[in-house]
Amino acid sequence: MIVKHSDDGFTAEVPSVKGCESWAHSKDDAINNVLELVSFYLKLSDKIKIDVEISNKKKDSTIYKLLIARKV
Repeated sequence: MIVKHSDDGFTAEVPSVKGCESWAHSKDDAINNVLELVSFYLKLSDKIKIDVEISNKKKDSTIYKLLIARKV
């Protein structure tokens, strides 16, 4: 997932999932929205959780790893 900061808010996208992009005023909202989209597009059940981990950080963007696992 790539999260980019601009003058008017944040855009989060998962490039490997076509159309999986979200915009919000806050970074947390953009991330949460795109994680909901990932769950929807990949048809993940409620027994699956998605965690995020920072992989790389640049001036105006952050790249996150998505960690998908079964809930225990």
